[in-house]
Amino acid sequence: MSMSRRNIVKVGTSAAVALTLSSQAVTASAAQTATQSASNAPTRYVEVGGRKLAYRSVGEGKPFVLFNRFRGTLDTWDPLFIDSLAAQGFRVITFDYSGLGFSTGEKSYSPPSLVKDGRELIVALGLKNVAIGGWSIGGIAAQIYLALFGQEVSHVVLIATTPPGALVKPAEQLFYDTAAKPGIDLEQFTIVFFEPADEASRAASKRSFDRITQRKADRAPDVDAAWAISQIGNKPQNPVFPSDDILNLLKSTKTPILHLGADHDIIFPVENWYALNGALPTTRLVTFPKSGHGPQHQYPEESAGHIASFLKA
Repeated sequence: MSMSRRNIVKVGTSAAVALTLSSQAVTASAAQTATQSASNAPTRYVEVGGRKLAYRSVGEGKPFVLFNRFRGTLDTWDPLFIDSLAAQGFRVITFDYSGLGFSTGEKSYSPPSLVKDGRELIVALGLKNVAIGGWSIGGIAAQIYLALFGQEVSHVVLIATTPPGALVKPAEQLFYDTAAKPGIDLEQFTIVFFEPADEASRAASKRSFDRITQRKADRAPDVDAAWAISQIGNKPQNPVFPSDDILNLLKSTKTPILHLGADHDIIFPVENWYALNGALPTTRLVTFPKSGHGPQHQYPEESAGHIASFLKA
């Protein structure tokens, strides 16, 4: 994952050059994209680079494209979080990475590959003045996207992710042990994304889990756990995101950045962001109490409110 500036630019150039839209590529109109809820939004596709990227669009207004988490698909976002963002006047776009969920193509958790997917989707949909967001590994992708295409990005929202460079607090082994288990159940969901030691957080986990699993039709297939864990390793690393180039970018960018974090994130501790206080001129930090790796699922409406205020500022 360590990349020089030359390699970063090379990745972006290759992604742009490789962008070949077929005659069947979808450019959805506002009438097509306006849906009442993330729970029933139809799955749509664009054909790019010989593969189909699946996406969903909820709401109308300024486009806000979200890069997903590790083992995430279209159906692992909390619908209340997405709907709350759309209600604030945004067109919220989620998508499946290549080869995962409903998307076709070669699957990979290499961040440049995730960036390529997001870039080709944004270009295919003709989105302008776009804001991007990224959760977990998607937040790493969002930071790389800013480095490559920052002139086209108005705002960056990072959710429970890691900054580049050496960490003052590494991940817990508990994340890797839990994330390696196939499927998903409420206990696993609570351990990773909430604070199991807190009764209110456990109750919030149950509510979020029920909202996420209520969709039965047109539901994206789960990501294979064994393959996924093989992509990131089975124990904590330090650094997770070794890129001096991206760290230097965060220290010099003029693009507004918001990070939503939790006080007990077992994979990407928020302490690593606070260690950079004074070094990141445009980064705002919001930290939720008694919460885990999915703060926007424990506090969906409040998270959407913070994001909406940030994007409108």
